[in-house]
Amino acid sequence: MTKSKTKKAEPFDVGPLTPEDLDAVVAIDQALTGASRHDFFKRRLAAALENPGDFVYVGLRIDNRLVGFALARLVDGEFGKPGASASLDAIGVDLAHQHKDIGHQLLTAIEEVLRHKGVTEFTSQVQWANQDLVGFFAHAGFELAPRIVLSCSTARPAL
Repeated sequence: MTKSKTKKAEPFDVGPLTPEDLDAVVAIDQALTGASRHDFFKRRLAAALENPGDFVYVGLRIDNRLVGFALARLVDGEFGKPGASASLDAIGVDLAHQHKDIGHQLLTAIEEVLRHKGVTEFTSQVQWANQDLVGFFAHAGFELAPRIVLSCSTARPAL
């Protein structure tokens, strides 16, 4: 009979993202999506650093290397609804570190900050075709919202 070995979790540190994290955030996101969203992340991180009360932005580091990130934006009174809510703009975990609870650690860190800010609703959007992300959100306790978001291309002529 052999003794099974339990793999120890790697020590990690969760904290705010810094301007120096931009390239790592872009690289993680690009590996996940197949496209660079450098300008989006550059603008979002700049806005978050300029107005920290309006954003929550965290990174998870292992051995001082960023391996995951999450960005949320606070919205007060969305759709005329009173009270603060937050929207998860982006979350990403380095491919080599997926399925190690890092995404959940990032969400937990965001939720802790949101609770301190008095936020009572936390939402996100996901494409139905991205079943891995849909499953991640379901496992994290997210549910379908009671509203439907419709989109329409502005490239086609109006009827």
